[in-house]
This record gives sequence, C-alpha cells and structure tokens, in this order.
Amino acid sequence: DPGADASLCGMAATGASGTNAVRYGTMRPNVLNLRVVLPDGRLLHTAGPGRQPRKRAAGYDLTSLFVGSEGTLGFLTQATLRLHPLPEATAVTIASFPSVGAAVACTVQVLQAAVPVARIEFLDEVMADACSRFSRMELPAAATLLLELHGSRHSLAEQQQQMEEIVQQNSGSSLAWAEGLEEREQLWSMRHNAWYAALALRPGCQGYSTDVCVPISRLPDVVVETKQDLQASGLTGPMVGHVGDGNFHCILVFNSQDPEEAQRIHAFTQRLGRRALEAGGTCTGEHGVGLGKRALLQEELGQEGLDILRSIKAALDPHNLMNPGKVL
Repeated sequence: DPGADASLCGMAATGASGTNAVRYGTMRPNVLNLRVVLPDGRLLHTAGPGRQPRKRAAGYDLTSLFVGSEGTLGFLTQATLRLHPLPEATAVTIASFPSVGAAVACTVQVLQAAVPVARIEFLDEVMADACSRFSRMELPAAATLLLELHGSRHSLAEQQQQMEEIVQQNSGSSLAWAEGLEEREQLWSMRHNAWYAALALRPGCQGYSTDVCVPISRLPDVVVETKQDLQASGLTGPMVGHVGDGNFHCILVFNSQDPEEAQRIHAFTQRLGRRALEAGGTCTGEHGVGLGKRALLQEELGQEGLDILRSIKAALDPHNLMNPGKVL
C-alpha cells in the first residue's frame, strides 16, 4: 500500500511499509530477491538469478542487507515480491475516542486479543479534523482509528463483533461497517491525503514528516507524551500512524523562513527519537535515517554496530560514490 509517489524499489531502499503492514508485513519480509547495480558496475541478484523461494538459509541474507540501505550500497533496479491472496470479504469502519490515549489503548487491546486486523490507522484530533475538511468527509475532531478487517464472510462477522466490544470498552463510538468498494476507497483515499491535509492547515508553509516505532506495550505512553510535547512546544504537528505496528508519524508544518520555529522543529524531532529509544523502540520505523537521524542511529546501535555498518559500506563502496553522507 505505497504512498502516492512511491516506487517499489524506493520502498525497498527505505525499508518502508504502509497501512497493510500490520497483517501482511513491511517491505523487508515481502522482498524475495533484488537486482542491484553495485558501485563498481557489477550486477548482483541478492538471492541468486531467477530465485524466488519463500524462505532460504543459504549464506548471508543479502536481500535484507539492501532493504533499508537507502541507496548507500547500490542501485536497486528490480524487486521480486511475495504475493498475498485477496480476501473473500473486507469491511472497514471509523471509531472516535475521547483522547489519543484511549484510541491507542484500544489498538493495544485489539492486538493482544489476536484480532487479525488488516489495517489499524490512528489520527489524532488535529489530523482527523484536517482530513475531514480536506477530503470533505464528516469526521468528528477527535482521536480516531480507521479499521479494516479481511477474511471469509463467516470469520469477518466474528472479527467485527470482537472489534465492537473492544472499541466500546475503550469509550469509542459505536461502529458502522462499510463493505462496498466505493466506500472503502473513499475512506483510504482520505487517509492517503493526510500529508496534503496537514499542509492545508498552514498554507504556504513547509511540511516535515518524522516517525518512530516502539513496542506495542509502550505505545500509549509514548503517544500521549509526544502529544503533550507537541502542545507544549507550540508546534503544528498532526499525528498519524500505522499503530498496529507501534509506528506513528508527526507531520510538522512550519514556516521555513523562521529560524526559531525551525530550531523548535529540530529539537522536537530529537526528543521524539530519544523518547522512542528509551521505550525500547527505534528512531525510524519506515522513513530511513537519511541525514537528520544519524546521531540517533549511533545511540540506537552503539559504536560497535555503527562500526560494522561502516565496514560493510567500505567493502561495497570503497570510493564512497553511493549517497555519500547519508546514514553514516
């Protein structure tokens, strides 16, 4: 379920995911083979030419090495992907909650109850209101979960009942399920336009997206603390996330001509990354390290981990031709 301008190899290069990842996995487990042009011009098939087994134990896992490498080790030019069957039946719904804590606590309970949810997306009240106005949908300005279930018609009814009970236990709104294709597409189109909806909050300003990923058990605390941090910082930063994976984003909208506001953005993103690390998580769930999170990467992996990454980089790209300065 890529973003509007995503490519498959770009998704693989950044280790991206999307709304379906909670059930079907991120890019990493769904890439079976990659064709890579190495810095010296050689062509590498990471699992061997023409190979596409569902699992393998032959040698080092070169495919996973290049997934998430952010263009620092080679050009990804072709991806062989795992396919998943389309479900017999699909149902979606929207649930509103009195607080971000209640919405995320509901997510944790859904996962602990082993409901095989396909998508569970979180919008805070700022993001829900922005998406509602941008996509002309009537959503309350409240913490919101967008939920999608997949399965047989028989199993879907059981999942819906479980979901309704858990939502009610967490003070969520009563659920109305939509199974028609048009209604489902309208809902997910709204979610896909979240970036543009956030930018519309401050016309003429710039957007900066950052994300972290934490263990599910720590997600409610980290989301609530981040919400409080945003409010205390006086920043415009609607929150949206693939919370079924413990992954959430802040879309920070700011005046790039205001150095003081830009500095507050930088300070907030560093606090967010360290908050995730303290919770046993990672500084980036799917957007990569790039330039802005290099210091956080060292804190996450330690000096030994960073030294190993540099050794791999030096072995494959001794002249530092590929995305120099990125990640390391």
